[in-house]
Amino acid sequence: MTGELQTTDVAVIGAGPAGLFAVFQCGMLKMRCHIFDALEMPGGQCTALYPEKPIYDIPGYPRIQAAELIDRLAEQASAFQPVYHLGSPVERVEPLPEGGFKVATAAGKEIHAGAVIIAAGAGAFGPNRPPLDGIEEFEGKSVFYMVRRREDFRGKRVVIAGGGDSAVDWALSLVDIADRVMVVHRRGKFRASPANVAHLEGLSETGRLDLVVPYQLHGLSGTAGQLRQVAVADLDGNVRHLEADALLAFFGLSTNPGPLAQWGLTLERHHLVVEAGTGATSVPGIFAAGDIVAYPGKLKLILTGFAEAAIAAHAAYHHIHPGQALHFEYSTTKGPPTTV
Repeated sequence: MTGELQTTDVAVIGAGPAGLFAVFQCGMLKMRCHIFDALEMPGGQCTALYPEKPIYDIPGYPRIQAAELIDRLAEQASAFQPVYHLGSPVERVEPLPEGGFKVATAAGKEIHAGAVIIAAGAGAFGPNRPPLDGIEEFEGKSVFYMVRRREDFRGKRVVIAGGGDSAVDWALSLVDIADRVMVVHRRGKFRASPANVAHLEGLSETGRLDLVVPYQLHGLSGTAGQLRQVAVADLDGNVRHLEADALLAFFGLSTNPGPLAQWGLTLERHHLVVEAGTGATSVPGIFAAGDIVAYPGKLKLILTGFAEAAIAAHAAYHHIHPGQALHFEYSTTKGPPTTV
């Protein structure tokens, strides 16, 4: 640790929608924020898993792409000049003798904060990788577990493996720009929206895409990380070879609370137990919002996370300024946001 010790009013852990909105809400209360995320860019799952997919239940936006929502939230928070610490997970959150918390990242950053708001979404998450020999050579080059840019697959032969919503949704999205889309699933029935499954089957019947069922991934071949073929096998062991430029494997995510489980917080099935009215966790001064929290009646919606972020910010203010009255004002009364 070198250089001057950095301090802030609130450390926000998680730069997804709830975390970004928590920064804005803290700023409106004249509290400075440092915001942390293990990913290399803000957005959480919106950025990592479905940046180009539309979201339909954000108030005021009949339709908005996930990446655009993150851009708007970051722009809104930027009025308060938050300090970002990205690309390295928070490893430790420890109470300080004089009050507040020390927040330390895997990269060696250490910040002292008066309060902490955890908006870590599903916690630490990563894809369930298919057990194929040598798959590491192709990952990030021609094997992917998420789609960042739809255009990356224009004119390519794409194999999509999986039977859930992600596999079906991306098959329908890419069929118009890919040279060929082949969907591999080990069952004949898909676990996705019935309307989308019907659309998928209709495209197969007209020859616009290939349904390779019931098959499962068997092997990969190519050179220098670039796929040439994806081998698939049926339940009897019969093998087919699909000419392919890219493989999208959608077998869900494995999630766990990561280091958060070591911070002395009460957890329930990998979720933080909080007071619904304050976002308070079992450790005074640490609050939480978004998909990471659990309480009776909890709805896992982005808009719910926004409300929880506002509640947690107000509770954090009272923790940092005990006994100090906070005159609540609507943003229309306070005027446009200004730098803290």
